[in-house]
Amino acid sequence: MIRNKPKLIGDILMQFLRSEGLETPLLEHRIINAWPAVMGEGISKYTSELYIRNSILWVKLKSPALKQNLLMMHGEITRKLNAHVQSQVITDVHFL
Repeated sequence: MIRNKPKLIGDILMQFLRSEGLETPLLEHRIINAWPAVMGEGISKYTSELYIRNSILWVKLKSPALKQNLLMMHGEITRKLNAHVQSQVITDVHFL
């Protein structure tokens, strides 16, 4: 009788998602869902659209003043969002 070493279910699922090409879309979805938690409700209520294209998170803002403030923090925002999902998903954040 041959016994295999047990594997964690999370590792098996991630291996399956990678093989099917679903890991990146799942992580992108997690980044978008993490926006309110990472940025807070005060900033989230001024955002209307979030989407990821070519590893860049695009955020549509309703306030020009907020856009100016967030432009100065885009590197930190990118780092916090990637840390929240524990993976390097986005390379930058652009505001519309």
